[in-house]
Amino acid sequence: QEIKKVLPIMLSVVDTFKNYQFVIAAAPSMPLSFYQQLIGATTIPIVSNNTYALLRLSTAALVTSGTATLETALLQVPQVVCYKGSALSVYIAKRLVKIRFISLVNLILATEAVKELIQDDLTSKNLTIALDAILPSGNKRITVLQQYDILREKLGGKGASDKVAGLMYGYLMAK
Repeated sequence: QEIKKVLPIMLSVVDTFKNYQFVIAAAPSMPLSFYQQLIGATTIPIVSNNTYALLRLSTAALVTSGTATLETALLQVPQVVCYKGSALSVYIAKRLVKIRFISLVNLILATEAVKELIQDDLTSKNLTIALDAILPSGNKRITVLQQYDILREKLGGKGASDKVAGLMYGYLMAK
């Protein structure tokens, strides 16, 4: 449902950015035929099971909420976070959970480092403005990349995974 609601809005900005090649990074759980139905006759390539390689080549990204926002940030790709769910599920979520942000990047940093376009804010116009701001000539790109550096440090900096693995190994061997 999320893809059906969000992808058409993402695709609505393609013609505005003629100097860029848009590519869809397909969710591994979804068949390519699902995406092909949504995009119709457009010539936008669909990449499956190779998201990290795609992100490493990307100038910017339009990302749906979830762990993908954190992965995109750690790969140093400026992004716009896009989310549109059913009105009922969003209403219930707002009643149950009180948070300022939806993306992991902004939650960890406790500030809006990346633009979040949620529900009615996710429009072609808003998406065009937000994407333009994080492209190389945009006024937000450098700030986003600086925030990503802070994020990386908050997560333990370079080698954090190795440090955690070493601590876990030491802990388990002591038992």
